[in-house]
Amino acid sequence: MTTKTKEPESARLVNTVLLVGRVGAAPEFRTMPSGDELVQFRVVVPRPEVRGQARRLVDTIDIACWSARSRGSAGRLQKGDIVEVEGSLRRRFFGGAGGRASRYEVEARRLRRVARPA
Repeated sequence: MTTKTKEPESARLVNTVLLVGRVGAAPEFRTMPSGDELVQFRVVVPRPEVRGQARRLVDTIDIACWSARSRGSAGRLQKGDIVEVEGSLRRRFFGGAGGRASRYEVEARRLRRVARPA
């Protein structure tokens, strides 16, 4: 028997991601089999420094832009731009050569270029 616990009204469940990082490569434009348009790119974000660590580690995070507004903003990005991305973490399922597969990505709601490379 499982017991359901009711979330207190004051609990706030949130799926919000805020990243500031460097665009790893030029954005890619795709049209899905459904006809939906998508712009994808990757953001390289440094991890916090760890004392005594020889080199700084980074995470490369996939960004998906589905809305017209986010696609337009992403389309103006270039490799090396510093960008702020606000969105939500999503798990997308799709068919692959070996069967059904999935991936996590940030679905961008808002993008803002912070700086161009020097």
